[in-house]
Amino acid sequence: MKNKTLFSFIIITVLLFAPCSIGFVNSAFAAPSPVVDYSGFPETFETGTKTAYSYGTVILTTGNWGMDDALIGDSENDVKNGTKSVRIRNAGKLTMLFDVTTGTSKVIIQHALFGTDTNATWGLWYSINGGSNWAQAGTNVTSTTHTLVQTSFAISLFGNVRFEIRKISGGRLNIDNISITDNSGICCCGCGADTTDATASRDNVLLFGNPSAATTTATDSNNYLIVKHQFSLAYNNSRGIPNWVGWHLSNAWKGTAERCDCFTQDTQIPTGYYRASSSHYTGSGFDRGHLCPSDDRDASDTDNAVTFKMSNIAPQAPQLNQITWLALENYCRTLITAGNELYIFSGGYGEGGVGSSDDTTYSINDNKIKVPSRFWKVIIVLPNGSNDVNRVTTTTRVIAVDMPNVQAVSGMPWTFYRTTTDAIEAATGYNFFSEVPIATQAVIEATVDTVTVP
Repeated sequence: MKNKTLFSFIIITVLLFAPCSIGFVNSAFAAPSPVVDYSGFPETFETGTKTAYSYGTVILTTGNWGMDDALIGDSENDVKNGTKSVRIRNAGKLTMLFDVTTGTSKVIIQHALFGTDTNATWGLWYSINGGSNWAQAGTNVTSTTHTLVQTSFAISLFGNVRFEIRKISGGRLNIDNISITDNSGICCCGCGADTTDATASRDNVLLFGNPSAATTTATDSNNYLIVKHQFSLAYNNSRGIPNWVGWHLSNAWKGTAERCDCFTQDTQIPTGYYRASSSHYTGSGFDRGHLCPSDDRDASDTDNAVTFKMSNIAPQAPQLNQITWLALENYCRTLITAGNELYIFSGGYGEGGVGSSDDTTYSINDNKIKVPSRFWKVIIVLPNGSNDVNRVTTTTRVIAVDMPNVQAVSGMPWTFYRTTTDAIEAATGYNFFSEVPIATQAVIEATVDTVTVP
């Protein structure tokens, strides 16, 4: 698998607040602290003209912006700095139709209620693939005043990114000066890039590549990409389980939220695809086995609940799920307490496992959910820091395991099942860590981890 296909998705890391997360803070309007803004930012909307709410494109200093159910207002009821601001009504949108190219560490937006209108709720969304897919940054914001306040989103994105403001409900909303802080790694004082930051962060596993080149094309039903803040996966409709699930693990994801045990269908699986329910596993002899573990996402109730989406679940033999697989999960969490961050991909392949019935079972729920014959996991281990892909070297630790989905698996410790990433690529047809230079991949993917584990 050394003919590596580049597939660029960009990490989400958090620079402010504890625990680390994408967040925001409101303050009465004052000029932002000095930052390294992109050319043309802050966008003040002073150079544009749009007088109707119907969708249209406006050429502004920073580039072209799309406005849907939005216009550029200059009336006495529009709250603004200078002479103009954007006014959005209903479920309108303000969308960048261009990318900033070296990511961002912060977005600052000034906002207020138009005229005497009542509270308005809105959110900031981002796209790292030219507007094909969008994800929300932080949570919704409610504007409550008729004077400008600013919300600062602490969101670190690398590479190409664009933003969209979506009004959700309430009265009309004014938006003014939008600032986007460069995240190229060059500090404002010429101090150079920091690639050894020891602070744990929340990152996106797809920084390291998309193992199966999964897409969000609905017709690609057996390799359908689903991206969540907590993890990403490639769903296989014909198997009723994910091909793989990938996630980042660091102390930034850890907290005190309780395990919710709230298995639910995943509505991100397209309509018309098979969506497993918790009851489909009842009496099957197999556990509802998490790929991304519940304990890896306990910083909040929301994070934990997402791991119980059935798209993150596959049928595992109880002795695998509760003993051997769990032991590896627990070991991974000891690594992050020692100052490391992990990028993990996991899945199953083949058909035919042995659950509590002691018989080989190939599928459950009327053949809608396939039972894998084996489960695998590949893990890159790095000390906490930034610029993670570029920190991978030929000596970086990689743990790869391939375990049989049978009750007898617990007769050996998880370390017995260590193998090479190359071997898992050969068994699955996937291409792991495709964003790492090929020469480095050739070494780390051919190596069996031999670190002594207590």
